[in-house]
Amino acid sequence: MPRNVRSTKFILGLAVFAMSVLTARPASAQAEAVLHSFNNNGVDGSVPSSTLVSDASGNFYGTTQFGGAYNYGTVFELKRRPGGAGWAEEILHSFNNNGVDGYTPYGGLVLDSAGNLYGATTAGGANGDGAVYEMTLQSGASWREKIIYDFGYDGSTYGGPEAALIFDSAGNLYGTTNGGGAHEGGTVFELKQRSGGGWAEEVLYSFGSNATDGTNPIGGLIFDAAGNLYGTTFLGGKFSAGTVFELSPGRGGSWSESLLYSFGNGGDDGQHPLAGVVRDLAGNIYGTTNNGGAYTWGTVFELSPTGGGWTESLLYTFSGGGNPVLCPLILDATGNVYGTAADGGDATFGAVFELTPAGGGSWTYTVLHSFDNNGVDGYAPYSGLFRDGSGNLYGTTLYGGTYGGGTVFEVKP
Repeated sequence: MPRNVRSTKFILGLAVFAMSVLTARPASAQAEAVLHSFNNNGVDGSVPSSTLVSDASGNFYGTTQFGGAYNYGTVFELKRRPGGAGWAEEILHSFNNNGVDGYTPYGGLVLDSAGNLYGATTAGGANGDGAVYEMTLQSGASWREKIIYDFGYDGSTYGGPEAALIFDSAGNLYGTTNGGGAHEGGTVFELKQRSGGGWAEEVLYSFGSNATDGTNPIGGLIFDAAGNLYGTTFLGGKFSAGTVFELSPGRGGSWSESLLYSFGNGGDDGQHPLAGVVRDLAGNIYGTTNNGGAYTWGTVFELSPTGGGWTESLLYTFSGGGNPVLCPLILDATGNVYGTAADGGDATFGAVFELTPAGGGSWTYTVLHSFDNNGVDGYAPYSGLFRDGSGNLYGTTLYGGTYGGGTVFEVKP
């Protein structure tokens, strides 16, 4: 199994039969603004693929795959200028391929209760297989990066996570790797703080344990209230098109896996989920597939618990453009679903979309913003969205903007 399956994501997908999915309505009145255009000028980052996170003051944090002082990626912060005069960006760290630091951070960041930032890189570190890092705020408003774990030291995991990590209530970190593990099919891992300092990794599950198990998890994880973990695999399952899985904690620190759904079950089903999933208060699970569906451009799906099993419903099938790449969906309090698609929209350069329940199990799809490669707007949004208390949506695009290195954008209702 290759260490990195990202290069296959746009060539996967077989010809399938068309189907009628649901109602689509034209773009509603939304205002988009570019908050920052990245410039690979030896200082600024470029090509952001991560979902933004926000602190209590409303500042945003994210990562770029490239750019910075060494062109190996950055951690950045966006602060609102006083008086509402736009946003100011600051590079908090430039990654470096020096045998110690990690580099190429695909995934985003997570904040702890003290305001420290944590993330992972897909490459670099002491073993060249990626690393987990911590960013702490120092006196004088400067930030210090520290590598807290290097992947690949014993062959049990390799290739740093491509999605953001998550915390549990005890301050332990969890994530996925798309390679390594006991069966070379990727892992779910936990990082625990040692009592004397430092962090220790434990592989909670190694994918590929049997012929129908999922393999190669690329998306992130979520917890439910009982401490179970949920995620997706890009490959594997009964039809070799990816899965949704659940990991449940057992006695003595053990974890058991359950496959909730295998994609590719029929000609119109989605295939190959890259992003993780979200859950609503009723326990329904929502996510996206990067391929498959009636038109091969990907789907938005829902899994509902029924009679001890799970039933899948396709909420939307993308046509003429789609590919919700690394986009984890978000939900609002009324049950609307929001996400991004790397292709499609009016100008075929990507879109921000909303799915609204329309009754009778149907959903209405609305494009809130279509991106355009016009030298100002960004295009190709790979990341998910952040929604603030006023309903404004924030995200990043891989490319475009004033300098072509991608953007941070805001969509206002």
